[in-house]
Amino acid sequence: MGTRVRTRFAPSPTGAQHVGNARTYLANWLFARSGGGEILLRIEDIDSPRVKPGAMEQALDDLRWLGLDWDCEPVVQTARLPLYEAALDELKRRDLVYPCTCSRSDIAQAASAPHAEHEGPVYPRTCAGRTARDAPVEPFAWRFRVSDSPVFRDLVRGDVAIDLGQVGGDFVVWKNTGTPAYQLAVVVDDAAMGITHVVRGDDLLPSTPRQLLIYRELNAAAPAFAHLPLVVGEDGRRLAKRHGDTRLSALRAAGVCPESLVGLLAWSCGWIDRIEPVAARDLLPKFDWQTIPHEPFTLRREHLAAIGF
Repeated sequence: MGTRVRTRFAPSPTGAQHVGNARTYLANWLFARSGGGEILLRIEDIDSPRVKPGAMEQALDDLRWLGLDWDCEPVVQTARLPLYEAALDELKRRDLVYPCTCSRSDIAQAASAPHAEHEGPVYPRTCAGRTARDAPVEPFAWRFRVSDSPVFRDLVRGDVAIDLGQVGGDFVVWKNTGTPAYQLAVVVDDAAMGITHVVRGDDLLPSTPRQLLIYRELNAAAPAFAHLPLVVGEDGRRLAKRHGDTRLSALRAAGVCPESLVGLLAWSCGWIDRIEPVAARDLLPKFDWQTIPHEPFTLRREHLAAIGF
Protein backbone atom coordinates (compact mmCIF):
# COMPACT_ATOMS: atom_id res chain seq x y z
CA MET A 1 0.00 0.00 0.00
CA GLY A 2 1.37 3.43 -0.96
CA THR A 3 2.04 6.35 1.34
CA ARG A 4 -1.04 8.41 2.13
CA VAL A 5 -1.00 11.71 0.27
CA ARG A 6 -0.35 14.79 2.37
CA THR A 7 -0.15 18.08 0.51
CA ARG A 8 -0.61 21.73 1.47
CA PHE A 9 -1.99 25.13 0.60
CA ALA A 10 0.73 27.76 1.06
CA PRO A 11 -0.68 31.23 0.36
CA SER A 12 1.55 34.25 0.86
CA PRO A 13 -0.11 37.28 2.50
CA THR A 14 1.84 39.69 0.30
CA GLY A 15 -1.11 40.31 -2.00
CA ALA A 16 -4.54 39.18 -3.09
CA GLN A 17 -5.23 35.68 -4.43
CA HIS A 18 -6.29 35.61 -8.08
CA VAL A 19 -7.75 33.23 -10.65
CA GLY A 20 -4.35 31.62 -11.27
CA ASN A 21 -3.94 30.82 -7.58
CA ALA A 22 -7.45 29.36 -7.54
CA ARG A 23 -6.61 26.93 -10.36
CA THR A 24 -3.60 25.59 -8.44
CA TYR A 25 -5.55 25.39 -5.17
CA LEU A 26 -8.35 23.47 -6.88
CA ALA A 27 -5.97 20.90 -8.41
CA ASN A 28 -4.17 20.57 -5.08
CA TRP A 29 -7.39 19.95 -3.15
CA LEU A 30 -8.83 17.52 -5.70
CA PHE A 31 -5.60 15.51 -5.76
CA ALA A 32 -5.55 15.16 -1.98
CA ARG A 33 -9.25 14.53 -1.46
CA SER A 34 -9.74 12.17 -4.43
CA GLY A 35 -7.29 9.75 -2.86
CA GLY A 36 -8.47 10.14 0.73
CA GLY A 37 -5.40 12.21 1.62
CA GLU A 38 -4.77 15.23 3.81
CA ILE A 39 -4.23 18.86 2.92
CA LEU A 40 -2.57 21.21 5.40
CA LEU A 41 -2.40 25.01 5.46
CA ARG A 42 0.75 27.09 5.78
CA ILE A 43 0.96 30.89 5.72
CA GLU A 44 4.21 31.91 4.03
CA ASP A 45 4.76 35.26 5.72
CA ILE A 46 8.54 35.43 6.13
CA ASP A 47 8.73 38.17 3.50
CA SER A 48 7.53 40.52 6.23
CA PRO A 49 8.16 43.93 4.57
CA ARG A 50 5.70 42.95 1.81
CA VAL A 51 3.02 41.35 4.01
CA LYS A 52 -0.25 43.26 3.71
CA PRO A 53 -2.64 43.62 6.66
CA GLY A 54 -5.71 41.43 6.26
CA ALA A 55 -4.24 39.45 3.35
CA MET A 56 -4.06 36.21 5.33
CA GLU A 57 -7.71 36.38 6.39
CA GLN A 58 -8.72 37.22 2.82
CA ALA A 59 -6.81 34.19 1.48
CA LEU A 60 -8.66 31.90 3.88
CA ASP A 61 -11.97 33.46 2.86
CA ASP A 62 -11.05 32.83 -0.79
CA LEU A 63 -10.36 29.15 -0.13
CA ARG A 64 -13.64 28.71 1.76
CA TRP A 65 -15.53 30.53 -1.01
CA LEU A 66 -14.13 28.06 -3.54
CA GLY A 67 -15.41 25.18 -1.40
CA LEU A 68 -11.94 24.01 -0.34
CA ASP A 69 -11.17 22.87 3.20
CA TRP A 70 -8.01 21.80 5.05
CA ASP A 71 -7.02 19.57 7.95
CA CYS A 72 -5.13 21.63 10.51
CA GLU A 73 -4.72 24.98 12.16
CA PRO A 74 -2.63 27.25 9.93
CA VAL A 75 1.14 26.86 10.28
CA VAL A 76 2.74 30.32 10.24
CA GLN A 77 6.31 30.67 9.03
CA THR A 78 7.28 33.61 11.23
CA ALA A 79 6.64 31.37 14.26
CA ARG A 80 9.19 28.82 13.00
CA LEU A 81 12.44 30.80 12.72
CA PRO A 82 14.42 28.48 15.06
CA LEU A 83 13.81 25.59 12.65
CA TYR A 84 15.22 27.57 9.72
CA GLU A 85 18.20 28.72 11.78
CA ALA A 86 19.02 25.13 12.73
CA ALA A 87 18.93 24.08 9.08
CA LEU A 88 21.21 26.97 8.08
CA ASP A 89 23.64 26.02 10.87
CA GLU A 90 23.84 22.48 9.48
CA LEU A 91 24.59 23.80 5.99
CA LYS A 92 27.25 26.12 7.44
CA ARG A 93 28.82 23.27 9.41
CA ARG A 94 29.31 21.30 6.23
CA ASP A 95 30.53 24.32 4.22
CA LEU A 96 27.61 23.96 1.81
CA VAL A 97 26.87 27.70 2.00
CA TYR A 98 29.02 30.81 1.89
CA PRO A 99 28.53 34.49 2.78
CA CYS A 100 27.81 36.72 -0.19
CA THR A 101 27.95 40.52 -0.20
CA CYS A 102 27.00 41.01 -3.87
CA SER A 103 24.07 43.29 -4.63
CA ARG A 104 21.57 42.65 -7.40
CA SER A 105 23.22 45.35 -9.49
CA ASP A 106 26.64 43.73 -8.96
CA ILE A 107 25.28 40.43 -10.29
CA ALA A 108 23.45 42.07 -13.19
CA GLN A 109 26.60 43.95 -14.26
CA ALA A 110 28.67 40.74 -14.13
CA ALA A 111 26.10 38.72 -16.10
CA SER A 112 26.75 38.22 -19.80
CA ALA A 113 23.93 35.84 -20.76
CA PRO A 114 20.18 36.56 -21.01
CA HIS A 115 17.95 34.94 -18.41
CA ALA A 116 14.37 33.78 -18.01
CA GLU A 117 11.59 36.18 -17.01
CA HIS A 118 11.15 34.61 -13.56
CA GLU A 119 14.86 34.02 -12.90
CA GLY A 120 17.73 36.39 -12.28
CA PRO A 121 21.07 36.14 -14.09
CA VAL A 122 23.48 33.32 -13.25
CA TYR A 123 25.45 34.21 -10.13
CA PRO A 124 29.13 34.59 -11.16
CA ARG A 125 30.37 33.01 -7.88
CA THR A 126 32.19 36.19 -6.91
CA CYS A 127 32.10 35.24 -3.21
CA ALA A 128 32.37 31.46 -3.58
CA GLY A 129 35.93 31.41 -2.27
CA ARG A 130 34.66 32.30 1.19
CA THR A 131 33.81 29.70 3.82
CA ALA A 132 31.20 29.82 6.56
CA ARG A 133 33.90 31.21 8.88
CA ASP A 134 34.57 34.22 6.64
CA ALA A 135 31.51 36.28 7.55
CA PRO A 136 32.19 39.90 6.54
CA VAL A 137 31.30 43.00 8.54
CA GLU A 138 28.85 44.42 5.98
CA PRO A 139 25.40 42.86 5.45
CA PHE A 140 25.52 39.58 3.55
CA ALA A 141 23.38 36.71 2.37
CA TRP A 142 24.15 32.98 2.52
CA ARG A 143 24.41 31.19 -0.85
CA PHE A 144 24.16 27.45 -1.40
CA ARG A 145 26.98 25.84 -3.40
CA VAL A 146 25.35 24.14 -6.39
CA SER A 147 27.18 20.89 -7.12
CA ASP A 148 24.74 19.27 -9.56
CA SER A 149 21.21 19.58 -10.93
CA PRO A 150 18.88 16.75 -9.85
CA VAL A 151 16.49 15.46 -12.49
CA PHE A 152 12.95 14.86 -11.19
CA ARG A 153 9.70 13.36 -12.41
CA ASP A 154 6.82 15.81 -12.41
CA LEU A 155 3.23 14.55 -12.18
CA VAL A 156 2.15 16.93 -14.94
CA ARG A 157 5.24 17.31 -17.12
CA GLY A 158 7.04 13.98 -16.75
CA ASP A 159 10.84 13.97 -16.45
CA VAL A 160 12.30 17.46 -15.96
CA ALA A 161 15.96 18.40 -16.21
CA ILE A 162 17.06 21.97 -15.45
CA ASP A 163 20.75 22.87 -15.46
CA LEU A 164 21.24 25.12 -12.45
CA GLY A 165 24.62 26.07 -13.83
CA GLN A 166 22.71 27.88 -16.59
CA VAL A 167 19.72 28.96 -14.47
CA GLY A 168 20.70 31.11 -11.51
CA GLY A 169 23.73 29.17 -10.28
CA ASP A 170 24.51 29.26 -6.55
CA PHE A 171 21.33 30.47 -4.88
CA VAL A 172 20.41 32.39 -1.74
CA VAL A 173 19.09 30.42 1.24
CA TRP A 174 19.32 33.24 3.80
CA LYS A 175 18.76 36.89 2.97
CA ASN A 176 20.92 39.81 4.07
CA THR A 177 17.97 41.02 6.15
CA GLY A 178 18.55 38.09 8.53
CA THR A 179 15.57 36.01 7.42
CA PRO A 180 15.36 32.70 5.54
CA ALA A 181 14.86 32.72 1.79
CA TYR A 182 12.02 30.83 0.16
CA GLN A 183 14.19 27.91 -0.98
CA LEU A 184 15.30 26.98 2.54
CA ALA A 185 12.09 27.78 4.39
CA VAL A 186 9.85 25.71 2.12
CA VAL A 187 12.12 22.66 2.40
CA VAL A 188 12.30 22.86 6.18
CA ASP A 189 8.53 23.33 6.44
CA ASP A 190 7.54 20.59 4.02
CA ALA A 191 9.93 18.12 5.66
CA ALA A 192 8.69 18.97 9.17
CA MET A 193 5.04 18.77 8.08
CA GLY A 194 5.49 15.41 6.37
CA ILE A 195 4.38 16.72 2.98
CA THR A 196 4.40 13.96 0.35
CA HIS A 197 3.38 16.04 -2.69
CA VAL A 198 3.85 19.69 -3.63
CA VAL A 199 1.41 21.19 -6.15
CA ARG A 200 2.29 24.65 -7.49
CA GLY A 201 2.62 26.81 -10.60
CA ASP A 202 5.26 26.00 -13.19
CA ASP A 203 6.97 29.36 -12.70
CA LEU A 204 8.54 27.53 -9.74
CA LEU A 205 9.95 24.66 -11.80
CA PRO A 206 13.56 25.94 -11.42
CA SER A 207 13.08 25.96 -7.64
CA THR A 208 12.61 22.19 -7.58
CA PRO A 209 16.19 21.06 -8.29
CA ARG A 210 17.41 23.67 -5.81
CA GLN A 211 15.09 22.34 -3.15
CA LEU A 212 16.02 18.74 -3.95
CA LEU A 213 19.65 19.64 -3.25
CA ILE A 214 18.67 21.03 0.17
CA TYR A 215 16.54 17.98 0.99
CA ARG A 216 19.48 15.77 0.15
CA GLU A 217 21.99 17.71 2.24
CA LEU A 218 19.62 17.89 5.23
CA ASN A 219 18.98 14.13 4.90
CA ALA A 220 15.24 14.75 4.55
CA ALA A 221 12.77 12.85 2.38
CA ALA A 222 11.79 14.90 -0.66
CA PRO A 223 8.15 15.08 -1.80
CA ALA A 224 6.88 14.46 -5.32
CA PHE A 225 6.06 17.54 -7.39
CA ALA A 226 3.29 18.65 -9.74
CA HIS A 227 3.69 21.96 -11.59
CA LEU A 228 0.63 23.42 -13.29
CA PRO A 229 1.03 25.75 -16.26
CA LEU A 230 0.25 29.33 -15.31
CA VAL A 231 -2.92 31.24 -16.06
CA VAL A 232 -1.90 34.12 -18.34
CA GLY A 233 -3.51 37.15 -19.90
CA GLU A 234 -4.30 37.55 -23.59
CA ASP A 235 -0.79 38.95 -24.13
CA GLY A 236 0.69 35.66 -22.93
CA ARG A 237 2.12 37.15 -19.73
CA ARG A 238 1.30 36.04 -16.21
CA LEU A 239 -1.77 37.65 -14.65
CA ALA A 240 -1.20 41.16 -13.34
CA LYS A 241 -3.06 44.44 -12.90
CA ARG A 242 -2.56 45.23 -16.58
CA HIS A 243 -5.01 42.39 -17.38
CA GLY A 244 -7.80 43.87 -15.28
CA ASP A 245 -9.01 42.76 -11.88
CA THR A 246 -8.77 38.97 -11.53
CA ARG A 247 -8.67 38.91 -7.73
CA LEU A 248 -10.93 36.34 -6.11
CA SER A 249 -12.15 39.03 -3.70
CA ALA A 250 -13.26 41.12 -6.68
CA LEU A 251 -15.16 38.18 -8.15
CA ARG A 252 -16.83 37.59 -4.80
CA ALA A 253 -17.75 41.25 -4.45
CA ALA A 254 -19.26 41.21 -7.96
CA GLY A 255 -21.54 38.34 -6.98
CA VAL A 256 -19.84 35.67 -9.10
CA CYS A 257 -20.99 32.21 -8.05
CA PRO A 258 -18.00 30.15 -6.86
CA GLU A 259 -19.26 27.12 -8.77
CA SER A 260 -19.05 29.17 -11.96
CA LEU A 261 -15.35 29.90 -11.43
CA VAL A 262 -14.68 26.29 -10.42
CA GLY A 263 -16.39 25.17 -13.62
CA LEU A 264 -14.20 27.45 -15.74
CA LEU A 265 -11.05 26.17 -14.03
CA ALA A 266 -12.16 22.54 -14.32
CA TRP A 267 -12.79 23.03 -18.05
CA SER A 268 -9.33 24.58 -18.44
CA CYS A 269 -7.84 21.41 -16.91
CA GLY A 270 -9.83 19.04 -19.10
CA TRP A 271 -12.01 17.63 -16.31
CA ILE A 272 -15.31 18.74 -17.86
CA ASP A 273 -16.25 19.29 -21.50
CA ARG A 274 -17.72 22.78 -21.30
CA ILE A 275 -17.78 25.81 -19.03
CA GLU A 276 -20.64 25.28 -16.60
CA PRO A 277 -21.12 25.67 -12.83
CA VAL A 278 -19.86 22.76 -10.76
CA ALA A 279 -18.98 22.35 -7.08
CA ALA A 280 -15.43 21.35 -6.23
CA ARG A 281 -16.59 18.18 -4.46
CA ASP A 282 -18.43 17.04 -7.59
CA LEU A 283 -15.13 17.03 -9.49
CA LEU A 284 -13.50 14.43 -7.25
CA PRO A 285 -14.23 11.46 -9.56
CA LYS A 286 -13.11 13.48 -12.60
CA PHE A 287 -9.67 14.55 -11.34
CA ASP A 288 -6.78 13.45 -13.57
CA TRP A 289 -3.27 14.93 -13.92
CA GLN A 290 -3.00 13.63 -17.48
CA THR A 291 -5.78 15.83 -18.90
CA ILE A 292 -4.11 19.11 -17.89
CA PRO A 293 -2.65 20.85 -20.99
CA HIS A 294 1.08 21.58 -20.82
CA GLU A 295 0.70 25.09 -22.21
CA PRO A 296 -0.48 28.08 -20.14
CA PHE A 297 -4.21 28.72 -19.87
CA THR A 298 -5.09 32.05 -21.47
CA LEU A 299 -7.82 33.81 -19.50
CA ARG A 300 -9.91 35.75 -22.00
CA ARG A 301 -12.60 38.37 -21.55
CA GLU A 302 -15.22 35.93 -22.80
CA HIS A 303 -14.23 33.45 -20.07
CA LEU A 304 -14.88 36.05 -17.39
CA ALA A 305 -18.13 37.03 -19.07
CA ALA A 306 -19.19 33.39 -19.11
CA ILE A 307 -18.99 33.24 -15.31
CA GLY A 308 -20.79 36.53 -14.83
CA PHE A 309 -17.88 38.90 -14.21
